[in-house]
Amino acid sequence: MATSIKSSDLDFNNIKSRLKTYLQASEEFSDYDFEASGLSNILDVLAYNTHLNGLIANFAINESFLGTAQLRSSVLSHAEVLGYNTRSATAARASVNLSFTISSANRPASVDIPAYTEFTTSVDGINYTFMTLEPYTAFDDGNGVYVFEDTSGNQEISIVEGSLKTKSFLVADADEKQVYVIPDETIDTSTLSVKVYDSPSSLTFSSYSDINKAIRVTQSSQLFSIKEVPNGYYELIFSDGTTLGNRPVAGNKIIAQYLSTSGSSANAADNFTTANSITVDGVDYTIAVSVVSESAGGSAKEGIESIRANAPIAFASQQRMVTAEDYKAQILNNYSAYIKDVISWGGNDNDPPIYGRVYVSLQFKDDISTAVQRSVKNDIIDNLSANLAIMSIDTVFSDPVFTYLETTTTFNFDPNLSDKTGQSVSADIKNYIESYFSRSLSSFNSAFRRSNLLAEIDDISPAILNSRMSVKIQQRLNLTLGTATNYALNYPVRLADPDDVNYILTSSRGVYNGISCFIRNKLNSTSLELVDIANNVLVDNVGEYVPAAGRVNIVALNLESIVGDTFKISVKPANESTIKPLRNYIISLDRQLSTVSPVTDYQNTVISLT
Repeated sequence: MATSIKSSDLDFNNIKSRLKTYLQASEEFSDYDFEASGLSNILDVLAYNTHLNGLIANFAINESFLGTAQLRSSVLSHAEVLGYNTRSATAARASVNLSFTISSANRPASVDIPAYTEFTTSVDGINYTFMTLEPYTAFDDGNGVYVFEDTSGNQEISIVEGSLKTKSFLVADADEKQVYVIPDETIDTSTLSVKVYDSPSSLTFSSYSDINKAIRVTQSSQLFSIKEVPNGYYELIFSDGTTLGNRPVAGNKIIAQYLSTSGSSANAADNFTTANSITVDGVDYTIAVSVVSESAGGSAKEGIESIRANAPIAFASQQRMVTAEDYKAQILNNYSAYIKDVISWGGNDNDPPIYGRVYVSLQFKDDISTAVQRSVKNDIIDNLSANLAIMSIDTVFSDPVFTYLETTTTFNFDPNLSDKTGQSVSADIKNYIESYFSRSLSSFNSAFRRSNLLAEIDDISPAILNSRMSVKIQQRLNLTLGTATNYALNYPVRLADPDDVNYILTSSRGVYNGISCFIRNKLNSTSLELVDIANNVLVDNVGEYVPAAGRVNIVALNLESIVGDTFKISVKPANESTIKPLRNYIISLDRQLSTVSPVTDYQNTVISLT
């Protein structure tokens, strides 16, 4: 953020007062009346001039650095120096199956649909247009059913939201510095195609590719780059003819075709109809659309804070994938429309160590479907790892592991200091805790520090005199019911050692031999037992927990059913004050098992002695 200006440094009255004090100290003005209208006006002008110059200098200096710049144009300029290409608006994408049926015996072996075939849908009462970006072919299955597929045989067709737009440019002489600007702030640059025709009337053209997708550059390469300019539009940039391959020459016509998108407002579309039909032998056939995954991934252009955070990381990676941080930088730079956060680590840091690998964990945005997630992972391996990573180093994806905290919060509450009841303040605290976890602990490498949260809770209301919190850490199991199965759970922190008073490990409830039960550790032992609600032991040994390794091993657990969707294993950590996740762990809050309760504490107590 920009450096704050201290009012005492640039306050108009203070500046004027200092000017007056300075002049009064000199012999020439020692007996002057500075409150007289003439001198007072002169001092006003001097003070105003100093005040404005100070403000302008402060603003200018702030805009000179990426970390303090506030204007988007300044941030873009700094990012460009670092070689960072900011993300444009991103169109929502959906996956569909497309098919139609011809009942006649005389039918073609295959049928094509062209690129930019349109589909319509509605989200919240607003209509949107989706379209294909490439042609697809359908083959007769022998029964007259045609299902469209891509060149790889994949029948999941990607359709993209937006309106198709075209911008044309005529290339001037080489000695003229020509600028090719696309006047559209909502362009999705990933959909941009650039064709260069020999002349305005020519039908032959050369296709140019985005330099960010180029594997190698030669003298004959035909490349372009596109960047956002200060007014929010986008500029096409071509080679100078020597450094980045060929360039358009005088007399050529450049055609830029792209989708102008509505961004995130077109997400969650799940019903599409086609505006086009297939004509075979003069008969029109309607294309049936079956939705594989609803639209997702639409977003506005990259924000200032995102640019500020990602530009230095991308600069450090230098368009390579060597270190684990390089993987994070390249993935965020290319797929931030779908991914909220990324973490990567070498196989030597894995548990257990496996060399020759880089592990990547992706935290996708909430509305991204499983099909799109799979497509993004495949694209990372095919287009990033295959071209930028070191040979013989495999990219392995590891899903995020959510670790849940159960918090028990108690606070001292003085009703005389608030017009709310203790229960009302409890609700406020619970909402604040939930907001804190969503705001501060919903990504990789985010550590939970109890004292920080308690300090913020104490500031919610003057009636909260103090607060305290106990914490348990929880992992969840998807059990195989009705079968004796072994399970292993890993926690990202050291677990508390057993004692002879409190149970360190407990579980949610299940049913064993028709009896409601749960798992707990034996007092003063790391061994686990299965007990009923009356604390009668049903199975003496169902595993153990290993405090130093943060591991729970469950042996031959055979439950008939469980309460809830998942089976929860809750353990007291060795250090409740600080919980730092490892690798691909993400800390979240179990809202159901987290409680807040008040303790009435009147401070204004009158004691009468008799």
